[in-house]
Amino acid sequence: MLKAGVLGAGHLGKIHLKLLQQSTRYDLVGFYDANESYAREIEKEYGYRYYSNMDELIAACDMVDVVTPTTFHHESGKKVLEAGKHLFIEKPITVTVEEAQELISLARKHNVKGQVGQVERFNDAFRTVQDRIENPMFIETHRLAEFNPRGTDVSVVLDLMIHDIDAILSVVKSPVKHVSSSGVSVISETPDIANARIEFENGCVANLTASRISLKKMRKARFFQRDAYISVDFLTKKVEVVRMKDAPEVPGDFDMILQNAEGIKKQIYFDNPDITETNAILMELETFADAIEDDTVPVVSLEDGTAALDVAMQVIENFKSL
Repeated sequence: MLKAGVLGAGHLGKIHLKLLQQSTRYDLVGFYDANESYAREIEKEYGYRYYSNMDELIAACDMVDVVTPTTFHHESGKKVLEAGKHLFIEKPITVTVEEAQELISLARKHNVKGQVGQVERFNDAFRTVQDRIENPMFIETHRLAEFNPRGTDVSVVLDLMIHDIDAILSVVKSPVKHVSSSGVSVISETPDIANARIEFENGCVANLTASRISLKKMRKARFFQRDAYISVDFLTKKVEVVRMKDAPEVPGDFDMILQNAEGIKKQIYFDNPDITETNAILMELETFADAIEDDTVPVVSLEDGTAALDVAMQVIENFKSL
């Protein structure tokens, strides 16, 4: 079992602590949090060992899970990598692309693994249909959340939209050509609602909307490709796959047939796969253990996390030019 420690014991940090303790792949060594009085309460309530010195915790681990506020990701990640430890770091990887690139360099220098916590990659619905998404040419996403002061230290792009940016980059195998966007600050000092249009060199276009001031929650993505439409509901973990194929010469009574202006007939059919329920956060942590032990590339590498951050920053930079 890999010895694991957690930096940051906030809302998400407590979830990571619980899952690492339950995991058969890790031996939870303990945690560090800058707020000592709060950390002592967590230690007393849950029994996790609290380290008052971050460096001591890092030294005692094989892998360190960074779940601190984003503004401390670079500093914390750097300490972990310079100590020669494997790094799991929550999204967004860092505040700037330059900081993220430094973490990549350090991981290579010390020959250790790094993974970014883009948890939607492990969402049951997305994971089930990911292999069916083939060369999509139009993508539309909506990620709406009710207002929560937690997370407003960064814009809605780094808080919410980056999930969809990462998911899109994982299925569109083409470089980004152009990014345009608009955003509005309603409650926070940074945009609370944003829309972005990402154009890829292969012609694919992705239209993303993210809001943290919505009256209802929504986390949906729609992928349109040749002869197929795939809908993913990240919130309810449901998928809908609609495919088209050449219509049979003699359609059945219940076959759905469309005919275009040229007289070509297509049959519409549903190809909805069964979804196996898992815990996405536990899965991302345990696939990282696989990458460490098998010496393979993590599912969401530091490079992947940096690519998503790079596009997110282009979205944010566009706001300033409006």
